[in-house]
Amino acid sequence: MDAPHLATVALAERTAGPLVLPWPTDTPGGFISFETPGEWRAFVTGLSLTMPAPEVVSLKYGRAQLLFLMGWTDPGLFKVSELVAFTALELALRDSYAVLGLARGLKAMVELHGLTDTALPLVQRSGGSVVGSLMGTTRPSLADRRNSLAHGDPFDGLPVSGLLELIRDLISYMYGRHITS
Repeated sequence: MDAPHLATVALAERTAGPLVLPWPTDTPGGFISFETPGEWRAFVTGLSLTMPAPEVVSLKYGRAQLLFLMGWTDPGLFKVSELVAFTALELALRDSYAVLGLARGLKAMVELHGLTDTALPLVQRSGGSVVGSLMGTTRPSLADRRNSLAHGDPFDGLPVSGLLELIRDLISYMYGRHITS
């Protein structure tokens, strides 16, 4: 979906060299590099939701995207962005599965609605698996990551590779499932 709010943020040229982040490319453990604000803005805009979602979810996820975009200037905003993205995900889970709690909602996606890795564009593109992280059988699970962020984990500086994209895919899966079922 469109992210017009991202176009209004001014981004200065970087003086510290390119922005390099861990991110799944054609393999789960890759890195991406951005030389210009335009390249960065295009990348973050490309992380927009791919299915219509309720306004409260879209607005919350859009705020996470905006904070991620602003990480160009202040890398400390990457972790804030991830925490806000988790709140959007939890809202979507509550709306879609009527369960409270991130861990329970993620399990419901797999157990009740058959979510598999192949349903997620991030995994289709880069390989790997996220189902164990959703179910809590792979550590740190997605719920573990959110809890670390919420409780101020002092050792986590860089964004988690592909996390914003994964959350986008999960939210889009939930609302795409509603449209097609």
